[in-house]
Parts: sequence; structure tokens; C-alpha cells
Amino acid sequence: MNKVRRKRLSEALELISQAKDILEEVKDEEQEAFDNLPESFQYGERGDQMQEYIDSIDEAYSNLEEVEDTISEI
Repeated sequence: MNKVRRKRLSEALELISQAKDILEEVKDEEQEAFDNLPESFQYGERGDQMQEYIDSIDEAYSNLEEVEDTISEI
């Protein structure tokens, strides 16, 4: 692989890192909002939906880590 393509991969890794940071911030904010809900809401439909969002963000973060690892091996 030539220098130009390696540089582009490096740029892609930086963007992935930025995306992971954003996902982590959003997840932390959503988790804090969930934790601040009254217990009756946490175990209700709203709490379930918030927990699904948190789980989806975790999954997206993990997927980005896998992509990051794959690109790093190139």
C-alpha cells in the first residue's frame, strides 16, 4: 500500500476514534438521564426504551472498535 492510501486509512482511524468519543458521551448522558428517572419510570416503557438506546449505542461502539482493529491490522 502506498503512502497516500496509508494516510487515508490513518484519517479514517481518526474519524472512527472521534465517532467513538461521541457515542461514549451520548451513552453517558443517556445513562445519567435514565439513572435520574424515578424508579417507577425506570421500570416502565420509557425506562425500557432508554435502556434499549443505551444498549444500541454500546453495540455501535463495539462495532466501531472491531472496524478500528481491522483497519489497524492493514
